[in-house]
Amino acid sequence: MPTNLEAQEDEHVPQTRGIVEELVRDDVGRKKFLKAVGTAGAASFGAFVLAACGSSSTTTTTKTKAAAPTTTTAAASVPASFGAGDIGILNYALTLEYLEKQFYAAVIAKKLFTGAVGSLVAEFGQQESEHVAALHATVLKLGGTPAAEPTGKFPITTAAAVAKLAYTVENLGAAAYLGQAAHISNPTVLAAALSIHTVEARHAATLATLVPGGHVTPTGAFANPADAATVLAAVKPFIA
Repeated sequence: MPTNLEAQEDEHVPQTRGIVEELVRDDVGRKKFLKAVGTAGAASFGAFVLAACGSSSTTTTTKTKAAAPTTTTAAASVPASFGAGDIGILNYALTLEYLEKQFYAAVIAKKLFTGAVGSLVAEFGQQESEHVAALHATVLKLGGTPAAEPTGKFPITTAAAVAKLAYTVENLGAAAYLGQAAHISNPTVLAAALSIHTVEARHAATLATLVPGGHVTPTGAFANPADAATVLAAVKPFIA
């Protein structure tokens, strides 16, 4: 690994990122997590666990009703401007992915990283672009209108500062997906969200090895979900 991060490890990103750092560092236990997602979200959480473990068993301790794919949910979980139900959640996720894609593109353009780290950053950027394409296509498939792409603005200064920002942003992205799990009605959409959520978390864990004080599991044994209001407040400083 290059040493340019170590040489600048005392650099800090702008203070506007404070809420993101607080979200990532906030400790959470099992009881707090279950309370956050609510009783209605228990089945969805179970689906996340089974999918993550690759279970093929047809027996579960919690039975849920089989239903045809739908684009509505019992209550709005994201601002109405994103759309209703699952389409709204997908557009919310798409907006976050737009910003992540732009962020990595800006970092790559600055050529702050070389060698293995540079290749890793480029790979992460490509994967965020693939997330955008997949979410965009899914919204269309469900009959919705994809969210417009915002214009991002990012403090691309030093390699150390950028690595720290990438680490917190990826943790935020993972928390955002987890925060919507209980609100997703369509099982296919839930599975798609999970497939992206895990990659965001893996990005964050990898980036933690580049950041002084970074931790691959910043909230311990259980991931911390974040609601849309918290996430949107955190990313607002990065939208022009």
